[in-house]
Amino acid sequence: MVEGGAHPSSKTEFTECWKTTWRTPYIMRLALSAGIGGLLFGYDTGVISGALLYIREDFDEVDKKTWLQETIVSMAVAGAIIGAAIGGWMNDALGRKKSILIADVVFFVGAIVMAVAPTPWVIIIGRIIVGLGVGMASMTAPLYISEASPHRIRGALVSTNGLLITGGQFLSYLINLAFTKAPGTWRWMLGVAGLPAVVQFVLMLSLPESPRWLYRDNKVDEARAILAKIYPPEEVDDEMKALHESVEFEKSEEGAIGKTMIEKLKSCFSNTVVRRGLYAGITVQVAQQFVGINTVMYYSPTIVQFAGFASNQTAMALSLITSGLNVVGTLISMCFVDRYGRRRLMIISMLGIISCLIVLAGVFFYAASHSPTVSHLESNHFGTNTTCPAYVSATNPAAWNCMTCLKSTECAFCASKVENLAPGACLAANDNIRSQCRGEHRVWYSKGCPSKIGIFAVILLGLYIIVYAPGMGTIPWIVNSEIYPLRYRGTGGGIAAVSNWTANLIVSETYLTLTKELGSAGTFLLFAGFSTIGLIFIYFLVPETKGMQFEEVEKLLQKGFRPKLFAPKDTKGKQKVEGSA
Repeated sequence: MVEGGAHPSSKTEFTECWKTTWRTPYIMRLALSAGIGGLLFGYDTGVISGALLYIREDFDEVDKKTWLQETIVSMAVAGAIIGAAIGGWMNDALGRKKSILIADVVFFVGAIVMAVAPTPWVIIIGRIIVGLGVGMASMTAPLYISEASPHRIRGALVSTNGLLITGGQFLSYLINLAFTKAPGTWRWMLGVAGLPAVVQFVLMLSLPESPRWLYRDNKVDEARAILAKIYPPEEVDDEMKALHESVEFEKSEEGAIGKTMIEKLKSCFSNTVVRRGLYAGITVQVAQQFVGINTVMYYSPTIVQFAGFASNQTAMALSLITSGLNVVGTLISMCFVDRYGRRRLMIISMLGIISCLIVLAGVFFYAASHSPTVSHLESNHFGTNTTCPAYVSATNPAAWNCMTCLKSTECAFCASKVENLAPGACLAANDNIRSQCRGEHRVWYSKGCPSKIGIFAVILLGLYIIVYAPGMGTIPWIVNSEIYPLRYRGTGGGIAAVSNWTANLIVSETYLTLTKELGSAGTFLLFAGFSTIGLIFIYFLVPETKGMQFEEVEKLLQKGFRPKLFAPKDTKGKQKVEGSA
């Protein structure tokens, strides 16, 4: 999973969830209807990766301008940052249900704008609008599910939102693959995103508001009526009492931490426990993005093309594997996070990520250094006016290979015999010449070069996802749901979430530029370096919270966390975890 997240839930909780929802299907209806917001979130994350391949083909300026491709991808993230901020205000002012309905409308409008976009700039506007809807949904859907779920199965039900995020990513790759031969390709891919929004809008119309929000809004009878549908009759009074105490406590705490955002931020950073919690929470959220995961989710087919698979359909089919493994990894995390702990799984995950990135860098470096040579005869085969201008004016064209050709401005490689890595032509990159190349049953390469080891890059991408998803994919969100004192949980989680989205924006907006300047190998090595720094910060700043009550976590942070290796020893010579600066 990339953003959003699942709350911790044990195997016992999943068993209880199955029994409870079987007896009361209304509960699962609530969770799944709201969870479609997670599906929208995941779909938008994954769909652009395939659509971008065809947007490049339809608009020459997009194909030629790396920054324009990055902007198309990343503007949804920029919109989501704004949407998440707006969503927080809407949740309190309008309620959870109305916020979800508004998010659906915004998402639908954005999907239609993208589908009919006549120019790249209109696509960007559509991406911003869709991002606004995604940001609103990412803030609201888990909150609605949490507040409309029986407390004993709350973690399991909120986990469905996280599962639907990865499910939405997988669905987007299937949809991309289905429309590869349809007229309008990318327009269908982006436009179909509006359908789940319509489905959720219709379903949410018949569902109630969150009982917690109704109680805070002094609609006590309505809140009680909804709790009566969720809990057995003998438990309703106890739940009403607990709801009353919780809401009253929340109101009393508002005076302590302030009402405006500036007051809340000052209160957070002036409190030792919260500040240390933020060190941990922000660390894991930023590390989650700087391991490079969204370069895989946003640019997966492009990366596959970098590895030497020129066909758009082949690139998307292979990318489908990585998305499916992301779903598998999320399921693994849901089963084992409460057994093996958050800190341990994150450290293991980071070690695996670093290893995969280093080996990936090696594979791409080998492929680049062993790419097919450029043949002067082949380059003049289609006519002198078709040859790459940089190749024609080169002082030593005999030293050119495929990668040299692709690094030149507006040039592409036309391969005659891919299997044998035979010499090919370095040609000017335009639609007419591309058609001539393909018309002779040759393969057109504009992103990566033919390679015998490209499949190893795909295998390593899959392995990268497998080690990422169970650890760094889901656990940062779990840590942030546990690390802050109750009265600061919303503000602390919001600060960490904004950190996540901002890091996501930085990575997605710079990835293609980095590959252009550093090459694929250099870029993956850079991410390996960031991951190593992230691992160090996680080791020193993030405590284990498995099985701990919120009060115990607060005491641990008050005292200060030190990893065992650096903790002072007690009088018996045993290491202990205690205060830090």
